[in-house]
Amino acid sequence: MSQSMGDQDSANSHPPVSAALSGDSTTEIHIPQQLKFLISNIKNLVPNALTTENYAIWHIQLLQQFTTNGFAGHLTSTASCPTDVTSQEFQRWQLADNNLLSALFSTISTPILPYVISCTTAHTVWLVLERRLQPTCRSRVIQLKNVLHHVQMQNLTMQQYLNHVKFIVDNIAAAGSYLWW
Repeated sequence: MSQSMGDQDSANSHPPVSAALSGDSTTEIHIPQQLKFLISNIKNLVPNALTTENYAIWHIQLLQQFTTNGFAGHLTSTASCPTDVTSQEFQRWQLADNNLLSALFSTISTPILPYVISCTTAHTVWLVLERRLQPTCRSRVIQLKNVLHHVQMQNLTMQQYLNHVKFIVDNIAAAGSYLWW
């Protein structure tokens, strides 16, 4: 069966990612199934893009998904990059980290993306975001605690009032803080 000219150009100009990364077309490095699942479904698993207001929730969701699929080490640096750049282990690590980096970028809102767009590893993105957004998260907790302290029932029904209080408390907890009664 013959291919069209466009199909031939496409096939010839774009070698498989695994072969291109290995440097040796006889030894292909394949993307693990868990990584394929994670990068294919990241927008469903973490549906809300990172903003300055939702860092704590985004952070927890991403860390959970990366941990579940065996790639948390790329965020926390416990899966360090092999030093021998000619080894297959380095190529595997690089393939995984580049895919994870792309997945991370896809979960970050446009106003935040310029902070990390020049990062070259998933770990550096994680560190930059933590450094930039963790203080915002702390100030948000203070703001939420202040709102909770001043919440009033006014013309709300009891159910609406309690739902409002629960919403504030849940957001405080999501930001990594707790209330002590």
